Amino acid sequence: MSVFYTARKTLRNYANGGNVLIFATALALILVNVPGLKDLYNSLWTHELALQVGSFNLFSHHGHPMSIMAFINDALMALFFFSVGLEIKREVLVGELSSFRNALLPIVAAVGGMAVPVGIYFLMARGTDYADGWAIPMATDIAFSLGVLAMLGKRVPVGLKIFLTTLAVVDDIGGILVIAIFYSSSIDYTLLLWAAGCIAVLVAGGWIGIQSKMFYAFFGTFVWFFFLNAGIHPTIAGVIVAFTIPAKPVFAPRNYIKIIRRNIGMFSHEDDDSLNSRTILDKDQMNWLKEIESASDKVISPLQDMEDTLHPLVNYIIVPLFAFANAGIYFGDMDVSQLFSGIAPAIITALVAGKFLGIFIFSWATIRLGFAPMPEGGDWARLASVSMLGGIGFTVSLFIANLSFGTGDPMLSLLLNDSKLGILVASLLAGVLGWALLHFTLPREPQPDEER
Repeated sequence: MSVFYTARKTLRNYANGGNVLIFATALALILVNVPGLKDLYNSLWTHELALQVGSFNLFSHHGHPMSIMAFINDALMALFFFSVGLEIKREVLVGELSSFRNALLPIVAAVGGMAVPVGIYFLMARGTDYADGWAIPMATDIAFSLGVLAMLGKRVPVGLKIFLTTLAVVDDIGGILVIAIFYSSSIDYTLLLWAAGCIAVLVAGGWIGIQSKMFYAFFGTFVWFFFLNAGIHPTIAGVIVAFTIPAKPVFAPRNYIKIIRRNIGMFSHEDDDSLNSRTILDKDQMNWLKEIESASDKVISPLQDMEDTLHPLVNYIIVPLFAFANAGIYFGDMDVSQLFSGIAPAIITALVAGKFLGIFIFSWATIRLGFAPMPEGGDWARLASVSMLGGIGFTVSLFIANLSFGTGDPMLSLLLNDSKLGILVASLLAGVLGWALLHFTLPREPQPDEER
């Protein structure tokens, strides 16, 4: 029951955010290709930001203020990965990743969905100036892929939704490891030690039972700052800090219910008439309600509370803003031939064909060998259809493309623009093909599991 509830809640969160993401992407593409607005759009991201106390600027990188683009990519996306880290920790503790048998199929599928696209890209890009972009086709965009499932409504069995959601979470873990290992520059070990000290404080805080979200936000911010300036990509800080957030609440639900009953019982039947209209509470009544309010804060763990609070911020603001800032592809000096030569076809082939083959073949082998069952409500045709949705690699693919080619070098800027084109076309193709395949392979009637 709880698994079905979690799947439905996750689907709603990401599906609704996917609509905003589509709008932000379309708006960026329009603005960057409208005469007179292109320069305005491009200049917007170069303005500098500062959050300064004396000579200390929190939004600085090696002593230089961050641009708006750097703030979005290095600060706001750290929050995105913090949210991903919270989701990963919850999945490991109580979700699909907590059971080896349930987790095995999406884990193996995700490994195939990362290895095969990287292999295809490497073969197509070997010896070229864009070979360093090999990690771009690794990612699956959970917002867009679950958004496609949402378009099909209750026809989609919950088992397929859980499979795709868990696969995307494991995919994110792979992307995080790649960023941590391959996209860190020369490391300042002194700052890294300061970051380790802050992480130790966070771990100790969780161990002794500190529940204050401000405590974790304060020291987590400094972990981010030290990582940013130490040469470790700052988004990794978001994941590490997320793993330190306590998953255990102060009150067990049973104790919470006792507190509610005791304090509600303080209100007598004679109070009903006086409380029927808007009135100022007396001191005792206010204290009883305050105790209920305090207990309500303590029955939800910081991990669940933060994850729930961050979902709207991440899905409706941070990810769409990232897309709006990074998806601006200028078509004015492009030629159709760019879709058939260079980096774009390598990305398109790796994402669309590579993701599909990797996810489906590895899933097929795992099920055929008897290591894991077919997802509930699934069959080979439906599993192949969901595998196609894995090729929607929008958000994290754009992020890795920026890490690979967004250095400001004019030649790399051309590669970045072409890689964005490849990601956009591949995600669109995978989404349309995945939707069409699901439309024809799914049952026509709503699935009963959806009502549980």
